[in-house]
Amino acid sequence: MALSVAAAVVALGLAAFGLSASSGPGLPPLPSTAFQARIVTLAESQLGYQTDPVHSYCNKYSSYWSAGTAAQCGPGLRSEEWCADFAAWVWRKAGARFTYGYGPTDVNAASASFYLWAVAHDTWHAAGSGYTPEPGDVAVYGLDPTTGTAAHVAIVTYYSPGSRGPDVVNGDGDRTAFSIVETGTDQYKADTQGDDAPLSGYASPVPPQASSE
Repeated sequence: MALSVAAAVVALGLAAFGLSASSGPGLPPLPSTAFQARIVTLAESQLGYQTDPVHSYCNKYSSYWSAGTAAQCGPGLRSEEWCADFAAWVWRKAGARFTYGYGPTDVNAASASFYLWAVAHDTWHAAGSGYTPEPGDVAVYGLDPTTGTAAHVAIVTYYSPGSRGPDVVNGDGDRTAFSIVETGTDQYKADTQGDDAPLSGYASPVPPQASSE
């Protein structure tokens, strides 16, 4: 059967990034827009990536941003807790518009930076507001706006109506191993051992054709 126009657009958009237009085994189908599909596919393409050494925080995503410290890490790796660096890497590779830096509304390794950026760019959606999360959003967990801190972020891949939380890809997850990229299903609290940080809301990305700065 011939591809629909929407599916063809997604396939062509992904091909430009050297990516497949199909989701991994057991994962939900990709969304219908090329931008959202790029985010989801890029996040899923990293599943199983683990820090090196395995019990360190040395990772390639922080290195991409020249963040963290290179001490005791191998070439091309830097060390810091990296869930936000991973989410920022996925957004950047997909073409989302944002600034990575250390200004008051820049995205950086702090999980709460996605909340601050989204508020500044009118793309923040608090949990319980009635917003239905979209593939490519960043879910923010354990947010405390008074202190400007949060516990974790993850890339949304799918949401089933009635679920407590979205399906996500976690960078720096630790359910299946230490500091790994892994999936989370109906994830309504942070993917961290012994942490009950609840879902706080969603930061939606600004697509490449829109102006966000």
